[in-house]
Amino acid sequence: MDQNLRFLLKTFRKYYKEEGPIMPPRFARREFGFMFFDKNFMQRHTAFSRVADLGSMLQSKVPSHCYYSTAYYRKPGAPTMEEKEWLGADLIFDLDADHLAGAEKMTYSGMLEQIRKEMANLVDSFLLGDLGFSEEQVQIVFSGGRGYHAHVDLPDVLTLGTHERREIVDYITVKGLNIDWVFPYERTATSTVSMGDGLRSNVKTYRTIPLPDSGGWRLRMRRAFEELVEDICAMEPSDMRKAYPSLSGVQAKTLINMRDELAANREMLFRTNSMVNIRKTTQDRLIDIMQNDVSKRLSGEVDEPVTADIKRLIRLPGSLHGKTGLRVVPLSRTELDDFDPLTDAVPVQYSDEPVQITMRRDYDVTIREERFSLSGTTEVPEYAAVFLIGRKEASIGDGTAPRDGFF
Repeated sequence: MDQNLRFLLKTFRKYYKEEGPIMPPRFARREFGFMFFDKNFMQRHTAFSRVADLGSMLQSKVPSHCYYSTAYYRKPGAPTMEEKEWLGADLIFDLDADHLAGAEKMTYSGMLEQIRKEMANLVDSFLLGDLGFSEEQVQIVFSGGRGYHAHVDLPDVLTLGTHERREIVDYITVKGLNIDWVFPYERTATSTVSMGDGLRSNVKTYRTIPLPDSGGWRLRMRRAFEELVEDICAMEPSDMRKAYPSLSGVQAKTLINMRDELAANREMLFRTNSMVNIRKTTQDRLIDIMQNDVSKRLSGEVDEPVTADIKRLIRLPGSLHGKTGLRVVPLSRTELDDFDPLTDAVPVQYSDEPVQITMRRDYDVTIREERFSLSGTTEVPEYAAVFLIGRKEASIGDGTAPRDGFF
């Protein structure tokens, strides 16, 4: 084990001597898994009947990562999945910063801030909103790394299979949304003419708008459609194209005509909940925007394999993340709003004592509300050294010792 890993192991041991694990509900039915600083594989198929037994294990073996199963088993410590006898699984939603567009260009703190906002939207719009869970039924957890988890362990969801869980993901991510279901067609007779073989009606086909008392995606799309109409009525053509990529190839004159038409019919649109008074070309253009631009913005982010997996291992609250040294922190919805991982997830057991490190590149970071602009060989408080060494941004000491670590 190299000196970087020895340093991390020492600080992790100090933490686990003072902090016990936060056990999930019905923990005796869960499988636990661990990774260690001196091994490159995961130790699985472990079960605990007492909290004290897990606490003792953490203090003696000092894992770099701790996990527990989202599933419940009759025999969680059995050596094979078949022998465990699956009983059910929590419903888990995972958001990680590596799913963010442009994440590779973001700072660590920037990624954390963006993914925190994504989790707040997921919880508010979908878990507490459309799916109807209460705040008490949804546990949010900072992963200690680059993301958040949301856990639901109600009896009603425990026996959901992989297929049903994928359907929940599809709903949240607006996969397969039928735009004709949201804005269905309606037909009305505009006039009746006499033909040689009798009377014949001229029929006009138009789109309808979801009613104000709709639910789910219909209500979500109605509100977004109202905003779209307001935007177009207030925008110049160049701004319309920037805001809605579906309009990028449309000529300015056409966009001005559409704006004028919507401005004249805006009140009628939402009083009648229909597009009967606007031209078909305008209707088609609006529906195209709603389907290709707007619906994607309204969708939630979620890692499908995690939610669909009924035998997943996930990080244990109260444990430490081996690649950051940060604590895996359970949060309420209210606590999520102001949560700052680089302050709130830094264990108090990490001291202010100076530690000599050598940076592998110039690096700026704010930890415990103190900003560090680092380069070369320097000294930082222990709490910053743990993060920088865990993230492989720095090495302990003057950087001359060989590195042969396992992660």
